[in-house]
Amino acid sequence: MARASLTKRRLLGLDRSGGPPPETRRAQPLHPWTIPNAIGFARIALIPVFLVVALSDDDGLSTSAFVLYAVVAWTDYLDGMAARVLGQYSRLGALLDPLTDRLLVLSGAVVAWHFELLPRWALAVLALREAFMLVLTRLAFRRGLDLEINMLGRWAVWPVMSALALALVWDSWVPEACLYVGLALTLGATAEYVAAGRRALRSESPSSSA
Repeated sequence: MARASLTKRRLLGLDRSGGPPPETRRAQPLHPWTIPNAIGFARIALIPVFLVVALSDDDGLSTSAFVLYAVVAWTDYLDGMAARVLGQYSRLGALLDPLTDRLLVLSGAVVAWHFELLPRWALAVLALREAFMLVLTRLAFRRGLDLEINMLGRWAVWPVMSALALALVWDSWVPEACLYVGLALTLGATAEYVAAGRRALRSESPSSSA
């Protein structure tokens, strides 16, 4: 099947028409040794470094921790662009990206909780949501289902990560406001994931195919 031409909107990830590339679908080979996956491995390796730097600070306000967090967050775009430019799509990349994002959010929540940089009740809701999504994703993979990222989920990433990053350097109402916006979008995305999973299970049940 011919691949869609690489327009500027597609390069930036704004145009996702046509669905995920076939190389990222279930039952496809992992193909770990690609340039986008190398970026993904570097991203995930920096998360424990971020935790060590952030938690070793006295009050949680750390420019170094902020830079590390921002690098891991923004290189999510870099590996996606590399995959689109080079055509190096892989099943492992499709699995690694959301896992890294969730680990980054959980790590930022741990630091913000430890230093009380953001309201703890909101951080608890966020952490529970991310843990729930990890379980839901695992269950989907065990059932052979593809849990595709929805648009609400894409939009939710940036206010959430902005809140956790800005809280490391800015004692203001802005990180808290970003967290509330991101949390609302995140919970909406979670409801969509659950509904999509239930539809997929019903479509594969014996009664639906009889």
